[in-house]
Amino acid sequence: MSNYSEKPTIIFDMDGTLLDLAYDDFIWNELLPIRYAELHQCSPEQSTQTLFNFYQQHNHTLKWYSSRFWTSQVGVDVLAMQIEQKHKVAKRAGCIALLEYLKQHQYPIWLATNADTAGLAFKLEETGLAAYFDVIISSETVGHAKEFNEFWQALHERHPFNPKHCYFIDDTEKVLKSAQGYGIDALFSIRQPSSHKAPRDSFNYPMLDALTDLIPILQQAEELKKYA
Repeated sequence: MSNYSEKPTIIFDMDGTLLDLAYDDFIWNELLPIRYAELHQCSPEQSTQTLFNFYQQHNHTLKWYSSRFWTSQVGVDVLAMQIEQKHKVAKRAGCIALLEYLKQHQYPIWLATNADTAGLAFKLEETGLAAYFDVIISSETVGHAKEFNEFWQALHERHPFNPKHCYFIDDTEKVLKSAQGYGIDALFSIRQPSSHKAPRDSFNYPMLDALTDLIPILQQAEELKKYA
């Protein structure tokens, strides 16, 4: 599918960008330590420390995002645990309003996530977001996490796009830096990825307070293009 368009392609991350990161924080930092302690009959402190060490070892790798990998590592069915708590999955404020605006104004809308395919599938079903996107891709599908240039190369091979004619919104600095290295200049982050944590004071990329803050940015770019 060719996705070149007069309108720039808008590429979104999912967790912490379109969806409230509070769900993922709850799964990995609260619920999994409880389940791990119950299964392995250790103290909550031992469980938390063991999992923290696992997380540090695999952070920002493709394994980090794989429910199958974590199930094999910790002995807890991580995917089943996530689905059990799917009612906690929540869209960030302004998510639908922004996607509706982009759809109405015929922007190509892509979703590029590090969530594995199984996790992606149940979140899309729970939120009903799939219909908004022209392209949906998981890093598991291409074999590289978004933190690495190979992801962007693989994405371009599957779905050609012009990095100079797109916007990318993600809550993770290392991912944004990777996208910048690939040639994407219009990069934005999220000031408050989790509703249960305080907003960021500073970041190395422009931050959106609300997702709908992207709308006037796009409108201004359209006006400037008219007079170029």
